[in-house]
Formats: sequence, C-alpha cells, structure tokens
Amino acid sequence: MTVGIWSLTVALFALLALTVLQPSFVIQRPGPVFNTLGSVQNADGKEVPLISISGAETYPTEGALDLLTVQVVGSRERAPSWFELALAWFDPSKAVLPIDDVFPQGQSSEQRNQESAVMMVDSQKEATAAALTHLGYDVKAMVRVYSLTDGSAAKGILQPDDIIRAANGQPITETDELRAIINDGAGAPVELTVDRGGQTLTETVTPTSRVSDGKTVWLIGVSTLHDYDFPIDVTIQLDNVGGPSAGMMFALGIIDTLTEGELNGGEQVAGTGTIDASGTVGPIGGIRQKMYGAVGAGADWFLAPDANCDEVVGHIPPGLRVFSVKTLDDALTALEAIRSGGDLDALPTCS
Repeated sequence: MTVGIWSLTVALFALLALTVLQPSFVIQRPGPVFNTLGSVQNADGKEVPLISISGAETYPTEGALDLLTVQVVGSRERAPSWFELALAWFDPSKAVLPIDDVFPQGQSSEQRNQESAVMMVDSQKEATAAALTHLGYDVKAMVRVYSLTDGSAAKGILQPDDIIRAANGQPITETDELRAIINDGAGAPVELTVDRGGQTLTETVTPTSRVSDGKTVWLIGVSTLHDYDFPIDVTIQLDNVGGPSAGMMFALGIIDTLTEGELNGGEQVAGTGTIDASGTVGPIGGIRQKMYGAVGAGADWFLAPDANCDEVVGHIPPGLRVFSVKTLDDALTALEAIRSGGDLDALPTCS
C-alpha cells in the first residue's frame, strides 16, 4: 500500500513538472517542396517561373528537379508541448532538437531570418556561377556590400550594393582577400575602390578592433556577398525560404533550362546540397526530413551530399533511391543514368 502511494505521488509530481516546465526543444519536420523547373507564387500572389533567364536561348523542360525544405515547429516564445514532442520522437519523418541548436542564445528571430535570407541570396548566386561556368560562360567574381553592421566604421562611407573592386590598390574578388588586407594594416586606414551604380569612387575607412578567440581582429563593419558579373540574366524567385541548401538544385534547374532535352529524362528527381562556384556540393541540415518530403512529393530519386551520408544510412524512406554526390558533375552523371536508363548500380550511394 505504501509503495503504491509513493508511486502515485512521484507520478503526480512528474506530471506537474511536465505541465509547469517549458520544454527546451523544437520539432523539425518536412517543409514545402518546390520544383525548380516549375512556377511559384511571388509576393503579389502571381504565378511566376521559379527560374527565369534572359539574354540566352532557353528550352522546354519536363518532370521535376525538386528542392526540399524543412519547417521548425516551436520557438523561444512558443515551445511545443511535451505531448507534441513525444509524438514527434516516434515519427521517423520528424526530429526533436535542442532549441539552442536552432535558435542560438542572444540571436533574435529577426537576426536569424536576416542571416537565413543572406545565405539564400548567396546560394542563388553561387548556383548561377556554378551552372554558367559548367556551360562555358565567362563568370567574373566580385565582392558586394550587403549591409552595414551596428556602429559600422563604414557608416556614411559605404552603402549596400557597393562593389568593392580593390583595397589599398590591390584588386579583390573574394571577401577573404579584403579581410586579409584590412587585418594586415592593423588599424591603418584602408583605401577602397568602389563601384557604385556604375560610377567608380575612392573611399577611405578606418577599421575598428575586436578581440575574437584571444586575437585582435580589425573590421570595417560591413557584411558582404560573394557576387558575380554574369553574362546573362538569371532570376530565381522563391519567397519566404532561407538558407543555402537549395544551391545544387538551383544549378541543375538553370542548366536544364539552358540546354536542349530533359536533364532528368522527364522523371521527378529531388535533391539537396549547398554549392559553390566551382561546383563543389556541401552538407546541409535536416536531410532525413527532406528525404521524407521528397517521398511525399512523389519523387523516386534523391541526390544527397556525400558529406551527409552518415545521416542517410539506415533512414531512407521506402520507395526512395538515394545517390550520393560530391560535385555538380556527380549530380549530372546521376541524372544522365536516370535519363538514359543506364547502370544505376554503378552510381555512388550512401553506405
């Protein structure tokens, strides 16, 4: 009898604790799926091509090259209930994650959204550069100012969309090159050659210092985009989606639009992965949820970054065949095999 009373008491206290304590977890689940060969609604509710190109001949496409997204259920302001978390824990299409992994301490939702938007814009440019370079176009890299930070040393001197062509007389095409020149000066004023709306200006910025990991670094207070001069106009329309993980599928969609025939053989192929201008495919988050999203959208084939294979093995949904890719060329090889009915068993897989 005493044991029963104590067991009931403990259970009641546990139930009370779960009711009062706010969970410090969120749920990650499959999000919307977008066909890079299809259309989407823009901010005005109008149907527009997800990828549109002018300045070059384009060709009809068939089937789908789907990019996948994930959705997060919960936030610091509104965490999921313990019941929701329990259900998600036993659902293979969902993941329960510590809230700090998704919403870092000290980062506001606005800052997170802004960072995600920057990564999306950057991924579109890298994808365009990778696709056009693969097709033989001449693509020139450049550094563009995206925004000025709070208390920026460049306030009133640089503006968003400025293109920084040179620093202290040295031509630059990469943010790392600009950063190195600034830090080599150890706080000395930096003379910048800037392209603003087609006009060349010379501006001088005096960096400010900050200690990072015990080292003094010098900053001019701008966030930059790795941008490019493209010989043709490529527009990617995708509102309310952030992050860099759609890069590879953007690149494949651009190539398919600019080449005769169907890159995918008219099949529905899904995939995910970051990409850089050289065509290197990188890892992404939420790949298990994205595989379930692909199945839900009707895809039979899935292109996964090789660097994510440890998360793929043992978690592939029934009915989905996954190929691992390290580069844009690997993805194109997989599509060629799917299109031609080639030896799919010879393609790299996650194992």
